[in-house]
Amino acid sequence: MSRRFLDVLNAAADAAVEALAECADWSPTGRKPGQYGFDLAADEAATAVLRGGGLRVLSEESGLESGDGAVAVLDPVDGSTNASRGIRYFATSICAVDDGVPVAAVVHDHGRGERFEALLGGGAHCDGIRLAPRPERPLSAAIVAANGLPPGWGGWAQVRMLGAAALELCAVAAGRLDGYIDFSPSGLGSWDYLGALLVCREAGVDVVDRAGRDLVAISHTARRSPVAATPELLTDLLDSCSRLTGTDPQSEQK
Repeated sequence: MSRRFLDVLNAAADAAVEALAECADWSPTGRKPGQYGFDLAADEAATAVLRGGGLRVLSEESGLESGDGAVAVLDPVDGSTNASRGIRYFATSICAVDDGVPVAAVVHDHGRGERFEALLGGGAHCDGIRLAPRPERPLSAAIVAANGLPPGWGGWAQVRMLGAAALELCAVAAGRLDGYIDFSPSGLGSWDYLGALLVCREAGVDVVDRAGRDLVAISHTARRSPVAATPELLTDLLDSCSRLTGTDPQSEQK
């Protein structure tokens, strides 16, 4: 079943690639902040394929469809602001969630043309090459991506703010970055991170919520704050977050 889901997700990502290539409307829609014509074009194309493959859809742009069964969590364009300004760092991210468990994922990097894939228990790949677990790196040598401005220095070597959570998390899975932390006040929607979450976990990278909540949230309103790294570094990153924000992750409300 997971393999069938992966085939559907790949077809939906292909449809989004084609829709963006043909889209002439790259202006704001005026419906909500940060939404552009290309967001809707990619959403329409990908959603049609996902529905045709028997999946109901939770999309950033079009909401959560009613019904039962597996759900495709879709961000048609993760990094819309980058895309609108000609910065080639944006992605289409899709995760199939069955009975509350992420089972298949595709993250397509439109700038590099790379595609990350993952199957539950089947590993993670980038353009067909398996992503392997890598040695731990100490916090003092770590290059960390952040969403939102960190409230201080957390002991890492350097920090990057690149504007596309799915790609940044996949970069951690691929060993290009060492960690990821969401510091944004509002948090992220599940479409921002679920596809990359499965890629990370299948590549040996842990992903947790900074406040200890379940990251698999099938809701259009739920927000989470993912933190990702290899196991030992993740502990150090969570400790840094606690010091910087003045909170204890174990004591926050779920």
